[in-house]
Amino acid sequence: MRILFDNGTPKPIARSLASHEVTFARQIGWHELGNGDLIQQAEDAGYEVLLSTDKNIRYQQNLRSRKIALVILGNQQWPMVKLHLGKLAEAVNAATPGSFAEVDIPFEE
Repeated sequence: MRILFDNGTPKPIARSLASHEVTFARQIGWHELGNGDLIQQAEDAGYEVLLSTDKNIRYQQNLRSRKIALVILGNQQWPMVKLHLGKLAEAVNAATPGSFAEVDIPFEE
């Protein structure tokens, strides 16, 4: 699965998604695109999942006719995210075109 990491998504997550192709928005010059443009560019480029920390994206974008899925991290702090990598991988693996999933990651354990 081709996954695009939005700004703010902790880079170390990519190691836990090794069976997928991961690209970082900053790496390809898309880090300054607004959400709608980023989703469109990613979809046009064949990405299947956008992994983001922007919880508002769900309310800003209509995913109904989209080919890309959104997976949102509930917390971007790596010390907490790394405790929930299995849950995140499950959400990514379950993603289907036009779907939305938020991975709940507490701020404290």
